[in-house]
Amino acid sequence: MLRKTLLPTILTILAYGFWVNPDFKEIAAGVAIFLFGMLSLEQGFRSFTGGVLEKILRYSTDKLWKSITFGVVSTTIMQSSSLVSVITISFLSAGLIGLAAGVGIIFGANLGTTTGAWLVAGFGLKVKISAYAMPMLVFGVILIFQNSKPLKGLGYILGGLGFLFLGIHHMKEGFEAFKSTIDLTQFSVGGYPGLFIFAAIGMFATVVMQSSHATLVLIITALAAQQISYENALALAIGANIGTTITAIIGAMSANEQGRRLAGAHLIFNLVTGLIAIVFIQQFILAVNWVSVATGIGAEDYTLKLAVFHTLFNLVGVVVMIPFLNLLVDFLEGFIVAKQIDKVDPKFLNAASVDFPDTAVEAVRNETLHVYDNTCELILNGISLYQGDIGSGQSLEEVVEERNRVLDIDIDVEYENNIKGLYSAIISFISQTSFSWEEEQSGTLHWLRAANQKLVAALKDVKHLRKNMIQHLASPNPHIRQEYNLIRIQIATVPQCFGS
Repeated sequence: MLRKTLLPTILTILAYGFWVNPDFKEIAAGVAIFLFGMLSLEQGFRSFTGGVLEKILRYSTDKLWKSITFGVVSTTIMQSSSLVSVITISFLSAGLIGLAAGVGIIFGANLGTTTGAWLVAGFGLKVKISAYAMPMLVFGVILIFQNSKPLKGLGYILGGLGFLFLGIHHMKEGFEAFKSTIDLTQFSVGGYPGLFIFAAIGMFATVVMQSSHATLVLIITALAAQQISYENALALAIGANIGTTITAIIGAMSANEQGRRLAGAHLIFNLVTGLIAIVFIQQFILAVNWVSVATGIGAEDYTLKLAVFHTLFNLVGVVVMIPFLNLLVDFLEGFIVAKQIDKVDPKFLNAASVDFPDTAVEAVRNETLHVYDNTCELILNGISLYQGDIGSGQSLEEVVEERNRVLDIDIDVEYENNIKGLYSAIISFISQTSFSWEEEQSGTLHWLRAANQKLVAALKDVKHLRKNMIQHLASPNPHIRQEYNLIRIQIATVPQCFGS
């Protein structure tokens, strides 16, 4: 219901804004161009997630400080906490990292995303960045049409940066023209009512645009044009910080319980951080003034002061939340309980893992082991043995001699019930992977597909073996019986069937 009403409402508001004031079109166009730049930038960095970023993530999350550092650095480079959150959710869903490491990355990503405000306030508003936008767009578009994946990815990054710069330029020009007709400062609200009202506006804007960067750029350009007060801009930044969690929540909808727990951690962290910023707003303003004096930021340079504030309250949030990390993890694991999955249902295949090569491979590998466990059990049953017989302490020769009656099972029915659904899900999942088959992970997926096919073939071979085994297992001829028992022993002594 919300989705059906939200889009028409937004379109109606935009149409009304275009009709009331022509300058509003310049601001709206700037936001649209900026958002398109964010999408292009994200697309470009996705081109370089064919194993490199995933390998770095896997080996840089064994300690909390490493996880936080990874979140800071990756978000600073990519300027997209959303992409970092989605990648982290996919790794968590595939079982490549633990929940505590994932939460650490989210903490770091919140710090890393503050660099965007610094870039816009310190560079974007003080330099005619539209002059840089055009060459970037030209070179970017040329590279996008190349066949080489790295060149194409670089093209999307350059094009994305060009659109970002162009969007900032149009927003800046729009607010400059806007203030000659309408002064938005007349809608300023002071005190805590203003803090909560403008925090809600910032949160709503970020939910709609799906980008805290876009909201912050809008805030900074409006502040530079003196269209909003400094205090209200601080509240808007707090709201944007809370609203950005919607991307992680949406990304977690297709993930397993681990991904949903991470989205919950992201929401809790940003809510706590936002609440701290609102409650101690006066103390933060004093701290911002002190930092500004210490670093040479002018007393009237409110855009850079906003960047200082954005960094400070996120840093305080990380410092406050780190001691409670384990408690947060325990709470989320207790609150979002893993549902009991039947052995015939896929455990690791979900939409959160399909877009990234390493996570897709790990999900298929784990699901293949799931198929293997089910197949191994059926193979043992097919030769009239139970899994409990293996490694029971009794010699396998004695067990085989005792189990001289054929178990009453239908291999075809058992295959339909326990294997076919998983096998089909794996094949379907592999077919959905969107990365290039030139990447090394595609070879691993091909091998895993073949492994599943061989497991199915092995089960069918046991089905054919049973036809003769039913006839001869209880044969009065000891030599025939012994030969079939030897075959059963050879099958049962495959090392993995012992669980070793």
